[in-house]
Amino acid sequence: MNRSTGTLSQNPSPMTKRARIMIVDDHPTLRRGLMALIQDEPDLEVCGEAEEADEAVQLVEQLHPDVLLVDLSLKQGTGLELIERVKAMDRGVKMLVASMHEESLYAERVLRAGAMGYINKQETIDKLIEAIRQILRGQIYLSERMTERVLHRVSDGEKLEDDPISRLSNRELEVFQMIGQGMTTKQIAEKLSLSPKTVETHREKIKTKLNLKNGTEVNLHAIQWVLENR
Repeated sequence: MNRSTGTLSQNPSPMTKRARIMIVDDHPTLRRGLMALIQDEPDLEVCGEAEEADEAVQLVEQLHPDVLLVDLSLKQGTGLELIERVKAMDRGVKMLVASMHEESLYAERVLRAGAMGYINKQETIDKLIEAIRQILRGQIYLSERMTERVLHRVSDGEKLEDDPISRLSNRELEVFQMIGQGMTTKQIAEKLSLSPKTVETHREKIKTKLNLKNGTEVNLHAIQWVLENR
């Protein structure tokens, strides 16, 4: 564990109880920037930071943060896996995903995993602070566009299970998205710290679950899905 992680922040105002935020992101510069911005808020403080899933789990056990601010892409492990692990061990921790991935691809999935919201990193810091405060109040946070989409699904009687993509595991979805973005097996393996053989195994499982005939159909289906969900 990096010695810089897990450092407790000092509360500058003994009269104010500040919500404790832990940042999990694989970009140290971004973590430092978020930390400085969050610390400026009178009702929030950063109690720790991590760049890997295992490290984050250890710190959650030690620090008991109120909110876990999680990126989907981590140095080791994934944000989705981390959310599931934290949800299983400590239901008191509220989790918010802040990621560059397209919200429409992951928002419902992170909610099912145990997070309470999703915000794109391109949003302003004011929006991020608003999202943190909203989930602290026990409310779900999504963009207006995504909220409308979810409500339409409900009103139309559409079940999440009706979507074939929901059959994919979190890791298979990551591989599927990268295929749709035109990445090769080697590139995917390097990005996810997997062996090319493991990536090929995921491709085979994707083909089976989506009832596709061959690798070409997997590629075409993945490209079409990514384009439709931009």
